[in-house]
Amino acid sequence: MIDALPAWLPSGPRTLVGIGDDAAVLATPDGRVVATTDFLIEGRHFRRDWSDGADVGHKAAARSLADVAAMGAVPTGLLLALAAPPDLPVSWLESLASGLASECCRAGASLIGGDTARADTVILAVTGLGDLAGRAPVLRSGATAGDVVAVAGSLGHAAAGLALLTAGRHEPAPLIAAQLRPAPPYDAGPEAADLGATSMIDISDGLLADLGHIAEASGVLINVHASTVSDQNLTNITTSVGVTSALSWILTGGEDHALAATFPAGTRLPPRWRPIGEVRQGQGVTVDGRRHEGPAGWDHFR
Repeated sequence: MIDALPAWLPSGPRTLVGIGDDAAVLATPDGRVVATTDFLIEGRHFRRDWSDGADVGHKAAARSLADVAAMGAVPTGLLLALAAPPDLPVSWLESLASGLASECCRAGASLIGGDTARADTVILAVTGLGDLAGRAPVLRSGATAGDVVAVAGSLGHAAAGLALLTAGRHEPAPLIAAQLRPAPPYDAGPEAADLGATSMIDISDGLLADLGHIAEASGVLINVHASTVSDQNLTNITTSVGVTSALSWILTGGEDHALAATFPAGTRLPPRWRPIGEVRQGQGVTVDGRRHEGPAGWDHFR
């Protein structure tokens, strides 16, 4: 498997030394490196009876590279530490590599190295790398009262897909794909930085939970308008999975890896950046001016 990896995962133009040495060497034209790490754990983040290797590869790459984009950077490289049972078919690993390579290609990055070990279940630890290309990083701490809150990408689709899979359904296909193979809008991150975004975050744990991170870091209150995030495609399937409202998927579902950002008032936003609220003086997150009852998103330790 290790011998086959270089052919499965071709190097990109920034990879000076790739798979096969003790460490990789990646060109960094900007002189700074954006770095982030994520786990993908069987039984927690994916199930092999729902996902093939390619699905897991796509998700593994997307989770980390979306965080890179949320800093306003261009994704450039990925490092993967993989632990797996000894009876895991090599064909599954080849499929995993295919998914990784495909999602990295979509983001403009490449897998440059990693490690392998034995474990009882499949565990992936993924490090994403990126290049700011001269931009200042967009942090969580820059939002100010009066800013517009906007989102690029879908909200609630991955949570709806999970609900469908849990109910034993595999349609509608776009919602299933949103859970198994999230597709972050990578180029929207650098675009937001160029537009003057004051803060930005990847929606991984839930819209309210992640906007809460911006609100806390910036010392502000963020108000979301429920009417701007409603989605008829989600409403149409609620009764089939025993859910009364799709709004909970949208507000707290997570795993879509959309990007949420704040922009100065009056910023001319491209169509894919959808305004969903505003930044106010205060603390925390509200929906239509009211505090949300219940969990704001996913919490691993709750």
